[in-house]
Amino acid sequence: GQLPNRPLMEQSYIENILRLNIGKVATVYMNFEGAQWGSKIFKGYVLAAGKDHLILHDLNSELRYVLLTIYLNYFTFDEEIDYEYPFRSKKAKK
Repeated sequence: GQLPNRPLMEQSYIENILRLNIGKVATVYMNFEGAQWGSKIFKGYVLAAGKDHLILHDLNSELRYVLLTIYLNYFTFDEEIDYEYPFRSKKAKK
């Protein structure tokens, strides 16, 4: 159940940042420690984001990636990003 004085829909900060920037191109750096892939970089359009995942549309193909945020190191954007913390909407400048 919901605790008193908490938002009805609690979201992670990473999820919020990604959702505010849906449609923009992100470069996502992942580390699959202990797996054969090691570190991997994904680049594509942000389609969606949830508490434990993000969905990218690959820049060079029709592939869609569902990436688990447990493996996420960081992500970058090549343009201004929309950023909200915690409730004020603003553009993050370079």
